[in-house]
This record gives sequence, structure tokens and C-alpha cells, in this order.
Amino acid sequence: MSSDVLSRPAAPAPGTELCTLADLEKTGARGFTFKDGEKLFMMFLVRTGEDVAGYVNSCPHLGTPLNFLEHRFLTADRARIQCATHGAQFEPATGLCVEGPCLGAHLRPVPVEIDGTTVRIALSHS
Repeated sequence: MSSDVLSRPAAPAPGTELCTLADLEKTGARGFTFKDGEKLFMMFLVRTGEDVAGYVNSCPHLGTPLNFLEHRFLTADRARIQCATHGAQFEPATGLCVEGPCLGAHLRPVPVEIDGTTVRIALSHS
């Protein structure tokens, strides 16, 4: 399902280290941009407690990046991911849009895993 995301130009390879758990607040998010020539791959991580999910940084409504400011992906109460363009809101654990113009659509997941204290692109996608 999400493994096709990693075949996009400039996508990080499985095993690529992204950050440590300490780099993410208990309820926080962090964006990443990978570049290969002129090609870009933008993604972000969102942490809720000890769980971390990865998503492509693109709103399913218009394809625009979700954030205007660096690492700012969450609502003010940090309960949901929010698109800065039209205010669509997504569940952090599933990427499901629960409010806004793309209601019912999902963010594209990027497979990630926690290895000790390091968050990285998952080595396997099962």
C-alpha cells in the first residue's frame, strides 16, 4: 500500500534515519525534504505518545504542502494534523480526513519504524 510512495523520485531509501524520538515532542510533528537534482520528496512525521506515523506532505484536496511554517502540521490543541491551505483536518494515527474539503480521503502514508530511539524509513512494508 505505502511502499509505492518510496518509488517516487527523490524518496528516501528504506533504512534512512530521519530523527530521534527526542526530536519529536510527545505530541508533535517534523517535516523532511529530500532532493535528487530538481526532484523533491516532502514528508513529515507525527508523534502521539510512543507512536510515530509518516505521511507524504501533500493534501489530498489540492496537492499542496500541509504546512506553511517549518514543522507546523498540527492544530493548536495538537489533536489533529491540519492543512494550512483550506483547514482540512486529519487523524494522526490513520491520516483520515475528518473535517474539511477532502472529508473521507487519506494522507499518503510513508512506512516508518522506531529502532531504539531512532525513527527511520521502514526496512519492510508488511
